[in-house]
Amino acid sequence: MTRPLPGKPALFRHTRRLSPLCGLPLLLVLSACDRAEKAPPQAGRPVQVVKVEASLLTAGIELSGEIQAEKTVSLAFRIAGRIAERPVNVGDRVAPRQIVARLDRTIETNAVAAAEAALAAARGEVVTARSTFERQERLMGQGFTTRPRFDAAQKAQETAQAALENAEAQLEQARDRLGFTDLRADVAGVVTVRSAEPGEVVQPGQPILQVAREDGRDAVFAVPARVLEGKTGDPIVRVALAEAPGISATGRIREIAPQADPVTRTFQVRVGLQDPPEAMRLGSTVVGSVATTSARIMSIPAKALTTSGRGAAVWIVDPKTSTVSLRPIDILRFDPDHVVVSQGLAPGETIVATGVQALHPGQRVAPLPPAASAANTAARAPG
Repeated sequence: MTRPLPGKPALFRHTRRLSPLCGLPLLLVLSACDRAEKAPPQAGRPVQVVKVEASLLTAGIELSGEIQAEKTVSLAFRIAGRIAERPVNVGDRVAPRQIVARLDRTIETNAVAAAEAALAAARGEVVTARSTFERQERLMGQGFTTRPRFDAAQKAQETAQAALENAEAQLEQARDRLGFTDLRADVAGVVTVRSAEPGEVVQPGQPILQVAREDGRDAVFAVPARVLEGKTGDPIVRVALAEAPGISATGRIREIAPQADPVTRTFQVRVGLQDPPEAMRLGSTVVGSVATTSARIMSIPAKALTTSGRGAAVWIVDPKTSTVSLRPIDILRFDPDHVVVSQGLAPGETIVATGVQALHPGQRVAPLPPAASAANTAARAPG
C-alpha cells in the first residue's frame, strides 16, 4: 500500500498489485509450449517390408546333338595300287585283323618271285666263293699258292655273303609289300565312312575306311560361346534320346574345341557317356541338359521396384531411424513376380515391398507385422 502524494486527492491513489486474472493468458501459453515439447513424434507411414537374403540362381541349359564314337580310326594302305575289292561297307561291324580291302597284287607277287630268284642266285655264289676260299686256304698252308690269290678268294667269299644277305632282305621286303596289299582292321568297331571304291587307284596313306571303335561313345554338341563363358566346375550332363526321353545316360565334358566353327561360330563339345544304353546308337539325335549355378544374387518382389534418375531403384529402410532412402540397383533378370538384382543390395538389408510410389527420402515408416504383410518373407531364388 503506497501513501498518497502530498497535495493529491485520494482519488488518484493506486496500487501496483496485479489482478490474478492478468497472468492467466501467459500461463496458458507456457503450458502449451511445454506440452508441444513433450508430445510424442508423429507415427510413420505403414508399409510392408522385405528382408533381403542372398541365394544361388539356378538355370537349365538344353542343347541338341548326336551320338558319335569316342575314338575313330582311319584305315589306309601303306603302298600305292588299284583297289581290287572292298568286302565291307558302311554300317558293317569289323573285328581285329579282318580284311576290309585288297589291292591288285600282281606287281607285288612278281616282285616276290624276282626276289626269291635273286636269293637263290646269291646262295649259289656263296657256295662257289666258299669252296674257292677253302681250296686257297689249303694251298696257302702247303705253300703252293700266292698271297694275292688267297686274298682274292677271301674277298670273293665276303662279297658273295653280303650279296646273299641283301637278297634275303629284298625278299623280305617284297613279301611285306605283298602283305600290304591286304588292308586289315586294327580294332573292333563299326565302319562309318568309306572313301574309295573298287577299281580306284589310291596313294599310300589315303583314307579308305573309317571305323568307329566300340569301346566308348560321346554325345557331341555345338555350344554357343555365351554358354561356355558361364561354365564353372565339371557339371554332370544328362543326355536323352530325342525320340525317347526316357532312355538316357549321364556323362561329363571330355573335350571342348579350342576354335569356333567358321560357319556356325559355335564350339564343339564332346561329352563322354558313362554306360550308355544300347539304344543310343551312333548317329542318334540326343538332347543334353545341364543345371548351371551363378554367383550369389538377391531376388526381391517386383512390387518393390521403383525408378530413380539413373534407372531402377528400391527404398531402403534404416533400422535405427525407421526412415527410408532411395538406392539405385542393377537388374539381372525380370520374372513375373520377382526381380533378380545383381548389384546394389546387401544381404540383411530391409526394403519396402509395397506402396513405394507414395514415399519420399527421409520419410518415417512403420513396418507392418508379418501377419499383416504377405510380402514380408525372405527373398528366394527363382527356380
